[in-house]
Amino acid sequence: MSELDSLLTRLRCATTPSETARSLQAIIELKTEAAIPLLIDALAHHHPAVAAAAVSSLITAYQATQDQAVQAQIIRILAQIGDPKAVNLLAEVVGVAVANHCQGNVRRVAARGLGRIASVASNAQIVGCVVDKLTWALKNPEDWALRYAAVVSLQEIASDSAVSILQEALTQEQDRVVQTRIKIALTQLNATAIFQEITQHEGMK
Repeated sequence: MSELDSLLTRLRCATTPSETARSLQAIIELKTEAAIPLLIDALAHHHPAVAAAAVSSLITAYQATQDQAVQAQIIRILAQIGDPKAVNLLAEVVGVAVANHCQGNVRRVAARGLGRIASVASNAQIVGCVVDKLTWALKNPEDWALRYAAVVSLQEIASDSAVSILQEALTQEQDRVVQTRIKIALTQLNATAIFQEITQHEGMK
């Protein structure tokens, strides 16, 4: 029996969340791509400790493989989950130089994942890190679709700094599609702010 088979047997026989998490960690330390489907399945585990271990292991797996298709799959999953532990990796991916169309798409997915995380984060450091990276992406001249994704994410974050960045970007953006998306974002953010102001005013009566 191979070491992987032995660990898989241990994983199947695990009776507690901590045993499951330890088994997953041991499997990922083998640095085999066969572990990735197991980690994806573990994300749906009912115990948060197992799901958290799976997120950390997926980040390790991304860094261990050179297969771009596997990396892209991991980024899509992490962006969809929106776990704050993935912020550094997603920010790193946004900043990766584009080598092909597929890689460019992954950067946009990572940018949207950052927006999803920061829109619900209570940690100011995480929000600041995300806004800084999205600002960089918005000023990046090489990929209009990445700038578009950054606009959507900044709208989702909806902080005062995000609004200021969008207002500044509107004066500099040359692409009409991105310009239009910035205008939509600012219009919707303004409408939301007005609605909140009216709601607060009504509540004070």
